[in-house]
Amino acid sequence: METIVIKFGGSSLSTTDKIKTVAKRILDVKKQGNQVVVVVSAMGKTTDQLLNLAGQLTEHPAKREMDMLLSTGEQVSISLLTMALTEMGEEAISFTGWQAGIITESVHSKARIVDIKVEKMKKHLSTGKIIVVAGFQGVTEDGEITTLGRGGSDTTAVAIAAALEAKRCLICTDVTGVFTSDPRYVSDARKLPSISYGEMLELANLGAGVLHPRAVEFAKNYQVDLEVRSSTENEEGTVIEEEASMESNLVVRGVAFEKGITRLTVFGLKNEWNGLSAIFSALAQNQIDVDIIIQSQTDAKMNLSFSIKSKDLEDAVQVLEHQKEVIGFESIEYEANLAKVSIVGSGMVSNPGVAAQMFTALANDEIQVKMVSTSEIKISVVVGEEKMQKAAQILHGEFKLNEVTQTIN
Repeated sequence: METIVIKFGGSSLSTTDKIKTVAKRILDVKKQGNQVVVVVSAMGKTTDQLLNLAGQLTEHPAKREMDMLLSTGEQVSISLLTMALTEMGEEAISFTGWQAGIITESVHSKARIVDIKVEKMKKHLSTGKIIVVAGFQGVTEDGEITTLGRGGSDTTAVAIAAALEAKRCLICTDVTGVFTSDPRYVSDARKLPSISYGEMLELANLGAGVLHPRAVEFAKNYQVDLEVRSSTENEEGTVIEEEASMESNLVVRGVAFEKGITRLTVFGLKNEWNGLSAIFSALAQNQIDVDIIIQSQTDAKMNLSFSIKSKDLEDAVQVLEHQKEVIGFESIEYEANLAKVSIVGSGMVSNPGVAAQMFTALANDEIQVKMVSTSEIKISVVVGEEKMQKAAQILHGEFKLNEVTQTIN
């Protein structure tokens, strides 16, 4: 028998009627002769409600206690879904992340999975039971409950699929697949039949919320057969694979964007060999991700600008101010209310005119570019947050992502 891992998001489980619908879909997969592991998120807006409760008590909750609180949301989902499956006559059992053997590093709120002890799951699968696992959570080697960060249920599902050597991993969500851009903001975005691991990883890192970046990393590293599809509609989704099917004239495959970006600038940094290392080591030790970096310097001093998530601004400033004497800088300034807009496509490698086309299109509509970052398959720009949607729509049209037709190799 083949093993199939299926993940359902919180919107698919927001009511008991939706839970029953999900249970029926799971039974359909089981009846096809498969062993089934289901990974679920917390119901509906449960995580937001729990965050709100904590916020009513403190502005700075301990990360350990937040993990204890937030991990309860998925526990409700797994028990209710298991009850629904049992009521339909199917043997099923629910596991929290730690019961399922998910071991993480010792970092609260943003932990990474380091191992999955699959013996317990394999034992129950061999008896024909459906296993329902709480996503988004795990446990450290010394027994501390951890969470994986927003979107961590995707990571849980793919990691379990890799550990069990599953035939497929289905990410069932409230969209029918991966689109050329977010259809809520870009009116003519279309669904892609397939996309490469590399392209999907870039899109996920750049703000496309359909998949968590770490889930794509797991899929790529372990060659997991991954598909994003609708949780409610029975139609083919988007397959994420090593090499996506080619599409005619397709250089750019997607436009991603993300709000909540802040540009932080460190002025008067000593122009010494270890200056950059001191700054970014301090930020990394405090789990603060840095993205686009721009350096300018004079003979004796250096200024350094980099982009971070706005939610990390307070922590970043505190870390740098605490290390001010060690790092040796004069002052810090920041510009908030920014957004990052990116184009992604493996075809960009052999098309050097893409950057010029992108900047010209933005300039023609008087959209100021504040920072730029590039790689082989993506170009990102930082713009004012109020220009984000307009920039995305312009670039989606400029690269004719709504017009491309599928061709079969």
